[in-house]
Amino acid sequence: MGLFSNQFANVVEWEEWNEEMVFWKWTNREIKKGSRLIIRPGQDAIFLHNGKIDGIFTEDGDYDIESEIIPFLSTLKGIKFGFNSGMRAEVLFVNTKEFLMKWGTQNPILIPTPQLPGGMPIRANGTYTFRVSDYTSLIENVAGVKNSYGVADLRNRINPFIDQLLMKWITTEGKDMFNLQANATLIAAGIQKDLSYDISDMGMEITGFQVMSFNYPKEVQDMVTKTASQSMVGDIGRYQQVSMTDGMASGAMNGGGVASDMMGMMMGMNVAGQMMKNMNETMQQVGATPMQATPENPQATPGNSQATPQTPQMPPQTSQTPSSAQITQETAATPSSGTKPNFCPNCGQKTGEGNFCPNCGQKLI
Repeated sequence: MGLFSNQFANVVEWEEWNEEMVFWKWTNREIKKGSRLIIRPGQDAIFLHNGKIDGIFTEDGDYDIESEIIPFLSTLKGIKFGFNSGMRAEVLFVNTKEFLMKWGTQNPILIPTPQLPGGMPIRANGTYTFRVSDYTSLIENVAGVKNSYGVADLRNRINPFIDQLLMKWITTEGKDMFNLQANATLIAAGIQKDLSYDISDMGMEITGFQVMSFNYPKEVQDMVTKTASQSMVGDIGRYQQVSMTDGMASGAMNGGGVASDMMGMMMGMNVAGQMMKNMNETMQQVGATPMQATPENPQATPGNSQATPQTPQMPPQTSQTPSSAQITQETAATPSSGTKPNFCPNCGQKTGEGNFCPNCGQKLI
């Protein structure tokens, strides 16, 4: 008997192992005396009898079915192996890992928005993870009619549903239609909840859902960028000034030298006027006197002279330049008289100690 005891034995294992497979079924074959069950890491083995779970084995290893498996089964534990007879059973191998999948909208989805009557066309992409969570539901609704199931099968069911959920949750959580990324976490959480509920009848659950990016049409993106630039500089006037400055700095405005200078002067005057206006508005808000320029003093001074401390007045300085009468009187003494004049008869410069004018060199005596 020893020579023929294992000649009909077989090995029950996942024969078509693939990382992208969710489950695979060893089906409708007879298990002989001496057969072995091999469970690899990341796998669970489920013995089925008449489509019902008869035993679940989660520890990886190499087991003798007769002595190590059958005693733990519910219905098949009374089976006795004969010399030529065995038992017929199905063994479902389940991949227990968490699967990572990418998703993306196949076509733009139109999100209702007041700014665009036809809707905002948006694309999005990201990732999600799932795993098998309920063996009973998996067997009753999926494995009962399929011998294998891969991630591609689940993708075909889930991805079309994602587009509908995106529209739902963007409308619900999208506070700013032009900055959906700011609410991406809330949108993703809502989609994950609905998506997990949708596949719960398959014995699976969504363990994570991420929105990596929202993509707008180029025209809309350009409009968003331009609007952000305008809000950054405060108003249209300053936006135009910034645009002109950028154009001149980049060489986009290559007019003649005089035209460029005139434009620069006009821009400077406009910027100065705008600054004065902003300062006045600020001072009015805090209750101070607005600034204004006077013809005598182009510098901005407070408009209320009574509220402003008076600057001490300095005594008037006498002019160092003599009048014509003084020059005529002082130059009455000419070199011919032998007396040195106080002012040069040639240029009117006040003379010093020397005999010649320090300014023009005229001989004084």
